[in-house]
Amino acid sequence: MWDAIREDIRTAFDRDPAARSNWEVLTCYPGLHAIWMYRVAHVCWKRQWLWLGRFISHLARWLTGIEIHPGATIGRRFFIDHGMGIVIGETTEIGDDVTLYHGVTLGGTTWEKVKRHPTLENGVIVGAGAKVLGAITIGEQSRIGANSVVFREVPPHSTVVGIPGTVVGSTESLIQDGKINLDHHLLANPVAEALGHVLKMIDDVNARVDTFHPRPTGEKAKEVRLLDDDLQCEQEKLERFLGGGI
Repeated sequence: MWDAIREDIRTAFDRDPAARSNWEVLTCYPGLHAIWMYRVAHVCWKRQWLWLGRFISHLARWLTGIEIHPGATIGRRFFIDHGMGIVIGETTEIGDDVTLYHGVTLGGTTWEKVKRHPTLENGVIVGAGAKVLGAITIGEQSRIGANSVVFREVPPHSTVVGIPGTVVGSTESLIQDGKINLDHHLLANPVAEALGHVLKMIDDVNARVDTFHPRPTGEKAKEVRLLDDDLQCEQEKLERFLGGGI
């Protein structure tokens, strides 16, 4: 037990640059408190002391704002950063070196008493506010972007963003020099990419239309030039907006 606690404290230093001392981590990290109480509740659950397991998890929720069902299966070096609002369902399976941020839900999608919650393989990072729903598997060392909603299988080494969650890239490895790369904010923007393609298609259509009409002269040319300037200005505004994210 003490070895596990020491490993949990080392994990906090590996994943959180704000950690300054063992005493601070031991007393001020609700994610660790929730994990430790979960372990006690899980032992009770495995021994069929079901009410006691649920009651301990209820106390943990009241004290930390983190709800972990005692029936969930959680591996080593699991880290919860901040953690408020996290919900982990009964049949959830979490591998080693997984990181969750606040507001994450690992939820179920059926009333049947079967495997109904997600499986997170080793090294997965789930961003703040993300929802992973159903008996799906998130492949190892994948990243789920903040506020994404995922209800389909995710291959290993994938980057997922959006509602519904869409695989927008791959990650070679989130483990660097023995530590997890926490740059989970460096994600693609599929909405901006799609709109960029639409803008390109509109430019292509305009270019084809221009080939059928000779350039006007005189007063008409001035009107067309003003329209072109206005179109260019609006397109630059939209591109700046997309470049800053949506």
